[in-house]
Amino acid sequence: MILWWTSYCSLQNLSGSFSASPWRFSSDSGESKREQMGTPRTLVFLFLIGGFSSSQTSGCSYYGLLEYLNLTGSDSALQIMRPVKDWNTATLIQLDMYLLGILEVDEKSQTVMVHIVVNMAWTNEFLTWNPSDFCGIDNLSVPGSLLWAPDVRIEEDVSDTGSVQKGPLVTVYSSGLVFSSEQHRLTYTCRLSLRMFPFDTQSCNITFSSMTSNVKSIRLETFSSDEVLGKISEVGMATKGEWELDSLETINYTSAVHINKSKLLYTVIMVRKPLLYVINLIIPLFYFLVLDLASFLINESKGEKLSFKVTLLLSISVLLLILKDMLPSTEKHLPMIAKYCVGIFTLVGVSVLETMLVIFLMDLDGYCSKKTQDTEKSQVDIQLEANYHEEPMEGDERGHEKPAKSFLMSDCDLLKLILDELKAAREEVGRKEKFHHSRRLAEIIDPPKIDSAQCALTSTVPPSWEELRRASNERTSVF
Repeated sequence: MILWWTSYCSLQNLSGSFSASPWRFSSDSGESKREQMGTPRTLVFLFLIGGFSSSQTSGCSYYGLLEYLNLTGSDSALQIMRPVKDWNTATLIQLDMYLLGILEVDEKSQTVMVHIVVNMAWTNEFLTWNPSDFCGIDNLSVPGSLLWAPDVRIEEDVSDTGSVQKGPLVTVYSSGLVFSSEQHRLTYTCRLSLRMFPFDTQSCNITFSSMTSNVKSIRLETFSSDEVLGKISEVGMATKGEWELDSLETINYTSAVHINKSKLLYTVIMVRKPLLYVINLIIPLFYFLVLDLASFLINESKGEKLSFKVTLLLSISVLLLILKDMLPSTEKHLPMIAKYCVGIFTLVGVSVLETMLVIFLMDLDGYCSKKTQDTEKSQVDIQLEANYHEEPMEGDERGHEKPAKSFLMSDCDLLKLILDELKAAREEVGRKEKFHHSRRLAEIIDPPKIDSAQCALTSTVPPSWEELRRASNERTSVF
């Protein structure tokens, strides 16, 4: 403006001097006349150049662009109206979501907490300009409250209101493209399948849709491909915890419930890292099973075997309580690790019952043996008493001859009777052991082919409680 005013004043002064002394140039030659005519033309050219350059200098600012776009005042139409010139034209919303962290997965409440970044872009047909008219300015940052923004929400969102960090500014490009970005600490619901826990792979959906607009007004699509979204998420992921991102898939579709809405579905596929659960649950339970099998080498007579097995059973119960706090109670199918724990708990419980049965059979066998010995001892006493009474009667019949000798004969008979009973008992024990040994050999070699004499002998000789105890212990060990 100053340059234009200076040129204008110079032009006025020169024109005044020319008009005041025209005779000065009357006696000049033709060349001086041509100079007199060319000087005003040069001044006019300089004036035009100065005005053009001043106009160009005044337009190189963001304020001139804001005035051109009508953003300096409070234009409510740009805030509430969908930015299309023809209302039949649907606004295309390009939405990209990047996963920056898997913060927490709660199996009991069936929720997942993640950290995501959502980038949205749409076209505002009323905010376009030619960058060459504004010194090459091709983008502009303005407050997001001045412009219309799509009402896109996440359907599975259960997080609080303070979990969204939305930038105060949006970027407007010369083509009318509006770009906005926001970060979420998103907590959303997910149907977790824990059948293969802890070797499970979870697939959770995050659905974006408009709250009020139908598919004729707003269409949702992605700006990048699934591979690009997955790679950017893997590179930018800051925290993973016990989960590993496997892939990120997108599907855009139109729902037909009440209102036809355009929806954009992101499927997050993540794999659990099972090392912690293998060390804390699976390996200790396997060690407990090995210790239970090794406890069959402990002698039952000392009573330490039963207490050892009960201790193992209580240890497995503690691990089951830890597992109960991890898994939900609403799961339809029992997880594999729960079946594993219940199976080991059942085997140890059966082993405890077998130990109790063996100890009972041992006590019963000892009681029966003691009772048999008492019966045999009472029979010997009765026989001795009968022999003692028979000797005096024989002495009376013989006229009481040699009473001392008859008393000595009774002592000899007593010793002979004792020796005969011991011999008979030894033969009986040897016959039983030989029979049981032959029967075991026959069962091992050819179980179906058993001689009828052996069957008869088996029916006549009942097995002892000690043998039942040994057979029960062997079968439980094999099981």
